[in-house]
Amino acid sequence: MPALEVLSGFATAPGAAFVGLTMGAGDTLTIRNTLDEMSPRLLTTWQDKQAVGNFRIRSPRLHDVVQGINMANVISDLSPSMPIGFPQPLVSQDVLIAEITGSAVAGDIESASLLVYYPDLPGIDANLIDTMELRNRLVNLMTSQNTLALGAAGGYSGAQAINATVDLMKANTDYALIGYNVRGECATVRWKGADVGNLGVGGPGTVATRFYSAYWFAWLSDAFGLPLIPVFNSANKAGIIIDGVQDENAGAATVTSIFAELKH
Repeated sequence: MPALEVLSGFATAPGAAFVGLTMGAGDTLTIRNTLDEMSPRLLTTWQDKQAVGNFRIRSPRLHDVVQGINMANVISDLSPSMPIGFPQPLVSQDVLIAEITGSAVAGDIESASLLVYYPDLPGIDANLIDTMELRNRLVNLMTSQNTLALGAAGGYSGAQAINATVDLMKANTDYALIGYNVRGECATVRWKGADVGNLGVGGPGTVATRFYSAYWFAWLSDAFGLPLIPVFNSANKAGIIIDGVQDENAGAATVTSIFAELKH
């Protein structure tokens, strides 16, 4: 029973001293309870910053609790911070310490996200496939576009059903989410629904590197050799929710979700 989960948090005007993330609603830095022999993995992280700074993740169960994984950022660069294809093993029920530095300007919100994969998470059975299965089952490409009215308070906002604007999915048909494109930068884009165990799956809301966001989940699946491409059934379309993470500027983001219609 695999699972994929994006976790997002923010800090307001942290400045040069590390400040712990305030996590988005429903997100926690406690690693979910799973089987020890089926280790969860931190696949990657990214940051959305208005000033240079760092994002670090530490725990006594990682390499060290002093610095752990400490990554510097470039302003407005949402590229993955960790080497793609080389996950960090995590320990069930460990509590990660995630801290950020950045802008010291009053009101500035600095955000960061983590993407975690569970090979076997009791009670969750996300529909995830790999790129080989995607290629074998692909019938047509289709896109669905949502304009998210993102808020200014940090965390997740702008929630919309995937079919709120474009409602053209065929009845009782599986659709694989290959990737997406964003117009209007935001920290993170997230999709939730019953097909992925009601956990959020997502990626960086980048406008500068659309070449990899367009096949984000397929790229991750190839790089890690894991089934990381979410599959949603159109019967659940009203419950497939897309939202995002934005800073205090509350700019809207237009997200084009890139799906593959799949044969059974």
